[in-house]
Amino acid sequence: MTKTSTPASNVHDLPGKASQAPDAPQGGCPFGHGASADAPAAGSAAAASAAGSTASTASSTASAGDSQWHDAQLDFSKSMSYGDYLSLDPILNAQHPRSTDHNEMLFIIQHQTSELWMKLALYELEAARTAVHNDALPPAFKMLARVSRILEQLVQAWSVLATMTPSEYSSMRPSLGSSSGFQSYQYRILEFMLGNKNAAMLKPHEHRPDLFRQVEAALNAPSFYDEVVRLLARRGFAISPARLDRDWTLPTPHDESVEAAWLEVYRNPSQHWELYEMAEELVDLEDAFRQWRFRHVTTVERIIGFKQGTGGTNGAPYLRKMLDVVLFPELWHVRTLL
Repeated sequence: MTKTSTPASNVHDLPGKASQAPDAPQGGCPFGHGASADAPAAGSAAAASAAGSTASTASSTASAGDSQWHDAQLDFSKSMSYGDYLSLDPILNAQHPRSTDHNEMLFIIQHQTSELWMKLALYELEAARTAVHNDALPPAFKMLARVSRILEQLVQAWSVLATMTPSEYSSMRPSLGSSSGFQSYQYRILEFMLGNKNAAMLKPHEHRPDLFRQVEAALNAPSFYDEVVRLLARRGFAISPARLDRDWTLPTPHDESVEAAWLEVYRNPSQHWELYEMAEELVDLEDAFRQWRFRHVTTVERIIGFKQGTGGTNGAPYLRKMLDVVLFPELWHVRTLL
């Protein structure tokens, strides 16, 4: 590197201090990288000329280096690029604000990214349910842990939407029409897979037969917890036939035989270690889901107060009622018995 002084133009020119040089080391880098102790003092005409020459040389060197930047591939004209693999063009062009309001983009991206995370959560939950059905519990534990982390990600996402003030939301709300997160088919499938079944929630999806079939299939299938209860029976616990053969379209009931099984697991974890770990993974999952619901209602209260939701519900009061839903009842009640 050619040794130069710092050009005088880099000095903050204050009245009466035009010739004062900064204390930074010489050589072009403020931290002194590559500089030598005998670099000429700043402010001289020769130094300024040398600085210009060095800048030109550095620019030339940088350009040459860029073509072999850390041996990275830079030409993707004949191979798949990052954007190609991720299909970024359709994703990044899927935001279509219906107004000129600045904050509508935030609202759209907040909900689109949430839908993507829910897609992954459903993907992992479905695989975990299959693993439990096949008695392959270690892979199921990994998948359940991932779902819990996804829910934590969704919890943190509310902090971004919470930067929208009531005034900002009110100005863009007319653009939403009757659209509402209440109508999210992925969220409804997630609720059904976790056991919060309600056949009335099929109605919002009747206008889309393709989506309706997916939500209906989730309603009619055993929930993840139903599959775990079957696992308890296969491991020798006396689960009541009524619980094992129940109507899958109904919400998860509290069952004394299931609670007795979990009580045995928690009292003797070393004898039932896989089931003990499963129980704790489920508690982690429901805990994360409760936090997501809580942040949802508090964000709604912060932005719209207690107005009616765009989907027709009474807004925050409806969401607060959902906080009382318990997905895995025996796992929470058994803690009182230990």
